[in-house]
Amino acid sequence: MKEDQRFDSPVEEIAEYIDSFSLEGRSEAYRTAHYCLLDSIGCAILALRYPECTKLLGPIVPGTVVPNGCRVPGTNFILDPITGAFNIGSMIRWLDFNDTWLAAEWGHPSDNLGGILAVADYLSRTNNKKPLLIKDVLTYMIKAHEIQGVLALENSFNKVGLDHVVLVKVATSAIATKMLGGSKDQILNALSNAWIDGHPLRVYRHGSNTGSRKSWAAGDATSRGVQLALMAIKGEMGYPTALSAKTWGFDDVFFLGEQLKIKQAFGSYVMENILFKIAYPAEFHAQTALECAIKLHPQIKNKIDEIEHIEITTHESALRIIDKKGPLKNPADRDHCIQYITAVGLLFGTLTADHYEDEIAKDPRIDQLREKMICVENKQYTKDYLDPNKRSIANAVQIFFKDGSKTDRIAIEYPLGHRRRRQEAIPLLMQKFENNLDILFDQKRKKEIMTACSDAKKFQSLPINEFIDLLLPKK
Repeated sequence: MKEDQRFDSPVEEIAEYIDSFSLEGRSEAYRTAHYCLLDSIGCAILALRYPECTKLLGPIVPGTVVPNGCRVPGTNFILDPITGAFNIGSMIRWLDFNDTWLAAEWGHPSDNLGGILAVADYLSRTNNKKPLLIKDVLTYMIKAHEIQGVLALENSFNKVGLDHVVLVKVATSAIATKMLGGSKDQILNALSNAWIDGHPLRVYRHGSNTGSRKSWAAGDATSRGVQLALMAIKGEMGYPTALSAKTWGFDDVFFLGEQLKIKQAFGSYVMENILFKIAYPAEFHAQTALECAIKLHPQIKNKIDEIEHIEITTHESALRIIDKKGPLKNPADRDHCIQYITAVGLLFGTLTADHYEDEIAKDPRIDQLREKMICVENKQYTKDYLDPNKRSIANAVQIFFKDGSKTDRIAIEYPLGHRRRRQEAIPLLMQKFENNLDILFDQKRKKEIMTACSDAKKFQSLPINEFIDLLLPKK
């Protein structure tokens, strides 16, 4: 590699942003990141209720304990940061309840917290290292969100069959290298290796192959990002034209010769506009359909047998991703089906992660309602979904009865976690966090945790390892 050879422009832009861009004065971004951190930790704790998640956690070799290793919230595991990133990332993502970003590509930028928290805690517990503060973690979160989200604005990986977690790996590799003390050159090296890596197919999110890998794919991606960062710190080389190399580069191999694009300069846009899942663990394109169904529940709960058909009016992305007919095999299949989600809302007036489990899924009324549902596209909904000034995720639901009567058509343009509904959502987000703490902690510990994070300024000055210690079980 020639010493003066520049890396591909997108890689250079990301590395420059990570290495030198200041977020000072971005108060809204830090405020939102504060809530994002708490929400993600709450999602991780909630996932510990599910054996399909917990069976994957812990060291690769049972019984291994790493001196000065990172801790995994809600567990007694002490792990190397690569394995720790997989554990934390999988927990955060397991129930599809953490934050979301929708654009040409969608994803969940807080998936990067697996790597960020693992590396931050590891560094803070290593001898002769100054602990990282919560503010440092929030800074890295904002930048990870920005990398993943801005890349997703213009580049669709799912259209070429790749899973969106490629962006988690890319963002984590850059952030983790910076956290570990890496130079800009080392960030470039880590990033180029992240683009060269083999990338996961989306097959586990679709059709008969839908399965639980979609719940640990982000953990896998963020842990690989940490591994590539550690290699870069040791001096592993990079590849300047990893994207643009003719025939062999990412653009030719995966993007059909199209160039990876960066639509806008990196700043704090993504964190400021992130979508929270406040009340319901459902794929985000269905969130407003679920809200509509819950509004209709009181009117139809005693008239289920009288329903002739149900019309769901939606946008193109929802039709492409979560419009599913036929048998649904497992929770991973059900939580990405707009018909299943809507049926649960109509029948029960709410939705929790338990509604995807077999015990409730075998209720025959759910599939009976699914068979009566018709999904149609509203072109304006699709247009507003793509409009950067709106970013709506609209759905409407209307019920038609056998006697010719019908309910009002309930339409909701922006889901509860949208930036336009922040004021309404934040108190509910904090209640969600408290409810999740109740799963593991007694009232005394819960009060300590809430006290630590209730004052934003004091919270930012808290060492991350001290906060993680509050999230560990009693010894």
